[in-house]
Amino acid sequence: MNKKRILVVEDNMDTYELVRFILEKNGYDTFLAVNGRDGVNAAIKQIPDLIIMDLSMPEMDGWTAIGLIKKDERTSFIPLLTLTAHALPGDRQRAMDAGSDEYITKPMDLEDLVKSVDHWINRR
Repeated sequence: MNKKRILVVEDNMDTYELVRFILEKNGYDTFLAVNGRDGVNAAIKQIPDLIIMDLSMPEMDGWTAIGLIKKDERTSFIPLLTLTAHALPGDRQRAMDAGSDEYITKPMDLEDLVKSVDHWINRR
């Protein structure tokens, strides 16, 4: 069985390495995009099984990237989890309105992150 591939769109390398470590330990392959623009391009070119998206990034923020990914018929079906330090209800609603399937705040519980990824991968 092929490993499921997860695109992590994150500009903080410490966060990416932590997410990569826990997901790869649980049988997933990960790859990185360091800003929203690169995340949109990677989603279109690579068609990952799931996307984890930060919100505050250079060049294109996560809210904009989520909207572009979810409006594109090539990528709209990909489950997308927002992983962010933005904890205000308005931020959450804005991400959900853009098309995020789940909203997870940092610092995240790693076990809960894996459970969420498993849930959305199995729904697909």
